[in-house]
Amino acid sequence: MENIIATKSYAFAIRIVGVFRILTEEKKDYVLSRQLLKSGTAIGALVKEAEHAQSKSDFLNKMNIALKEANETEYWLMLLKDTNYISTEQYNSLVKDCKELLKLLISIVKTTKDALKK
Repeated sequence: MENIIATKSYAFAIRIVGVFRILTEEKKDYVLSRQLLKSGTAIGALVKEAEHAQSKSDFLNKMNIALKEANETEYWLMLLKDTNYISTEQYNSLVKDCKELLKLLISIVKTTKDALKK
């Protein structure tokens, strides 16, 4: 069975690496792009870690942190757009994927919290 959040977060990380390359090579930005790289790739790394969580609580913790990283990534994308480092078209494409990850992670966190209450 396919792990949708793992697949989508990995694909998103690949896109983030591509944006990082463009920003550092063409725009010569190393500060904002590094922040985006860290948070945007951390999402998938945390999802991967959660696959072998030691407990439901550990799983929930990893997914909560992934959710925070996705939220932070959305912030960096907005900032990069509003400071003209990325175009509105690039932003719209990336933020669409980011928001999809946010929705998935919110659902996973909520479902896991509910399961832990039982």
